[in-house]
Amino acid sequence: MNKKWLAAVPAALGAVAAHDLAQRRHAILRNFPVIGHARFWLESIGPELRQYIVAGNDEERPFSRDQRRWVYSSAKLENNYFGFGTDNDLEHSDGNVIVHHRTFGRAYPTHGRVGQEARLPSAKILGGPRGRRHAFRPESVVNISGMSFGSLSGNAVDALNRGAAAAGCLQNTGEGAVSTHHRHGGELIFQIGTAYFGCRDDEGRFSLPRLKELVATTPIRALEIKLSQGAKPGLGGVLPGPKVSAEIARTRGVPEGVDCLSPSRHAEFDDVDSMLDFVELLAEETGLPVGIKSAVGDLGFWEELAPAMADGQRGVDFVTIDGGEGGTGASPLIFTDAVSLPFRLGFARVYATFARHGLHEDVTFIGSGKLGLPDNAIVAFALGADMVHVGREAMLAVGCIQAQKCHTGECPTGVATQNPWLAHGLDPALKAVRVANYVKTLRRDLLKVAESCGVEHPALIGPESVEVLDTLSSGRLLDEVYGYEPGWGFPSPEDRAAIVAIMAATDEEESRTEGPPETAEEGPASTDAAGDSDARDT
Repeated sequence: MNKKWLAAVPAALGAVAAHDLAQRRHAILRNFPVIGHARFWLESIGPELRQYIVAGNDEERPFSRDQRRWVYSSAKLENNYFGFGTDNDLEHSDGNVIVHHRTFGRAYPTHGRVGQEARLPSAKILGGPRGRRHAFRPESVVNISGMSFGSLSGNAVDALNRGAAAAGCLQNTGEGAVSTHHRHGGELIFQIGTAYFGCRDDEGRFSLPRLKELVATTPIRALEIKLSQGAKPGLGGVLPGPKVSAEIARTRGVPEGVDCLSPSRHAEFDDVDSMLDFVELLAEETGLPVGIKSAVGDLGFWEELAPAMADGQRGVDFVTIDGGEGGTGASPLIFTDAVSLPFRLGFARVYATFARHGLHEDVTFIGSGKLGLPDNAIVAFALGADMVHVGREAMLAVGCIQAQKCHTGECPTGVATQNPWLAHGLDPALKAVRVANYVKTLRRDLLKVAESCGVEHPALIGPESVEVLDTLSSGRLLDEVYGYEPGWGFPSPEDRAAIVAIMAATDEEESRTEGPPETAEEGPASTDAAGDSDARDT
């Protein structure tokens, strides 16, 4: 038997060699039969080789090994500390962010201890300045970004919703409508995309009656009109027919098995004036706060929007700015790499436009685009963001290993796929706990940084408290980098006083199960994704 197998090996290699020599598609295989296949195999596992073996802790993109390790360990309440100093190249690279701590703060730090949930409500009341009937103060400054059922598996959406409920934060539905997986206790921001999924009539046009019916039967707290997103601004979307299952078709209100298209533009409005009419219609009919989400390119739209809102008659309640480095949606390479501004630059330009018209204190600003990491989030708050939305970081908490196969339907951890076999390996109940742990730990770290800056809340960290280093010999504060005027980057004096009072009244008891251990001696150290239990058990 063994001799037969030994004889079969040369025969098989000979057959492969003959095929390689005869084919004309690949020059490498014609010139180097058999061994040329190693090139294609190595190319196929290149991302994994770089992620686990080749790349340094701070090299890989979009998320480095250090960043992934912080998310994984936070989600599992393991030690998320780092030893032996920073491995950021402070000596030779520029763009490093330094937060200015203060020796003496105006308040004694009493929150954010190990064991606390670090409750961090928004400093602004969403919809309050415009008097919306269902205006409210969001309980969490960290919320889950828009990721649709269809792009993510049902189990992943389920885990995110349960995690949002446990963490007391909001989940944005994405443009794919409200599914059964969104109904596990988490409160929602309903995103209205260009195809109006979930609120469309039989012809695909927007339907106000269906929206009102949805709002009446679902825990929707706000409406977000998606104009564009960082991954593919100005580009429509398509969910191929084979992926449009019966459940997705029922959720979105489209035919099963037929390509599901999202146009690049809205049909209900075509300029700033008609958009504001649409916003006010939604707000009047539902009573909910209404906002817009957009990546930033040409500033003409924003320079029209701010003056149109200046008289107070019409206006959006919140603006979500998505940075070009965002990427929960798949897109052509040119859109991924070079269309729309990165978050900091785009956000600063939009915020400044509203501030020059005296509107920055009346609008809630939300940031997204790699803001689920504490340092990036602190910069966002210092620039004037009131809340941050986390997308890919929440996916990492659910079990994503950055395989970068989201667009193929072959996500190995069952997060970004509709393959039933791959999705079944993701346990929503277990991963929901990890999502909640991650959100709470991020809030806790934000609160600890705020207190190191001598303030009670991250929204009170101003642009003068964060410096961007050009070299080791020079640096500039954020207000200088982005041209901010004095007083920009903060809520109104009334909102500041209110949030200080709220934080002073927060008196949380220690909880044994909340927060990672303070030192490496307490609890196991977390490894990078290669040794992470998610990489082994998902």
